[in-house]
Amino acid sequence: MLRAINSTIAPARAASVAASTASTASTTSKRNIPNIVLVDAVRTPFAVSGTLYKDLMAVDLQKEAIKALIERTNLPHEHLDHIVCGTVIQEPRTSNIAREASLLAGVPDKIPAHTVTLACISSNVAMTQGMGMIATGNANAVIAGGVELLSDLPIRYNKSARGALLGFAKAKDVPSKLKVGSEFVKNALFPELPVVTEFSSGETMGHSGDRLAASFNISRREQDEFAMRSHTFAAEAAKNGKLSDIIPVFLDGKKPVTIKADNGIRVSSMDKLSSLKPAFVKPHGTITAANSSYMTDGATAALIMTEDFALANGYKPKAYLRDYMYVSQDPKDQLLLSPAHVIPKLLDKAGLGLNDIDVFEIHEAFAGQVLANIEAMDSDYFCTEKMKRSGKYGRVPLEKLNLWGGSLSIGHPFGATGVRLAIHSAHRLKEEKGQYAVIAACAAGGHGVGMLVEAYGK
Repeated sequence: MLRAINSTIAPARAASVAASTASTASTTSKRNIPNIVLVDAVRTPFAVSGTLYKDLMAVDLQKEAIKALIERTNLPHEHLDHIVCGTVIQEPRTSNIAREASLLAGVPDKIPAHTVTLACISSNVAMTQGMGMIATGNANAVIAGGVELLSDLPIRYNKSARGALLGFAKAKDVPSKLKVGSEFVKNALFPELPVVTEFSSGETMGHSGDRLAASFNISRREQDEFAMRSHTFAAEAAKNGKLSDIIPVFLDGKKPVTIKADNGIRVSSMDKLSSLKPAFVKPHGTITAANSSYMTDGATAALIMTEDFALANGYKPKAYLRDYMYVSQDPKDQLLLSPAHVIPKLLDKAGLGLNDIDVFEIHEAFAGQVLANIEAMDSDYFCTEKMKRSGKYGRVPLEKLNLWGGSLSIGHPFGATGVRLAIHSAHRLKEEKGQYAVIAACAAGGHGVGMLVEAYGK
């Protein structure tokens, strides 16, 4: 199936844009693989965890995104075949959050919905699973989304306390029950909290990010400058109405309020940024709270279809979803280097080069991580030793990268970010009159994703 989807790639831009589009259509037709389009995507305003959405559940946010997408696109339920949503920290009561959110959004119960998870690229997985359903003829239209609500994390009793609780019902007499009960009481005050460390290495992503920045000689000042750049670009994009993917969320609490904007975008000064202490490796680390993405609540939803189905039913696509690729590396030494691995592989497969790409949207887990990946692709040593290429690949131009801000400023709800990257790519291609966009993101476990997006109507 992957080969089939990959075969829909437009040829390199050596020919004219018109010839490229025609060639793509011809290849698609020969193999009976439909063009897959992104019709539209929405997101709730992203919020710093513990603030705007602290009294909600994740399912509430995902419901809002699905409902708003259906309303914005005027999508009749009979046109929808499936819903896929990504999430990372699951609420036990809504483990299949895609299903629960779709029902709350008023989607008929005859439409299947399932949930996927792959750390920070979970909604990319939702999108590409939807693409797979469409490519194989099992769907014409799929909603793919994602959500994270880190304001309310599931906390459980430790294993001994859980075992005691489960054993209590099996205890046959009072002495046995007292024994089990004492075991529970002894362990009840030692809960297990969700952790951000890698299970395989025991290392936090922040520590890995600090080592990565050091290994590529990314200075503290460079990281702070990149963080300030992200917040400045995001603030400008918001001010100029470019973040049109945001849908307002009405909070009906003691003081009813409608949330219309992200609340983590804060343009600061280099003096203030440089005054912050290292967050992970102390005292000599370079990663701080300001040059890292922050804990974020938010949800996204995207509508993807075959081009033929979209046009036949009056939808106006925003972009083609041309291809995707997943990679994985050593989760200790190369935890955050997936963009450097996936971008060259994805573009090689598409017959394109860095100069053919007009828009780059790279997930900003840490400022140092983005800058290190850029250095890695432009490093003879890294490309030959780690990627087994003949030499360095080249440098992603900053003037094409994350021009509306990124995860450092807009925020990063783990399960939702991939869809935001996709719709920002589509909107930027239209505004900047470009043809191709590349999305890249790293994720826990040494995973990563790359996606190739093409402007619609070029």
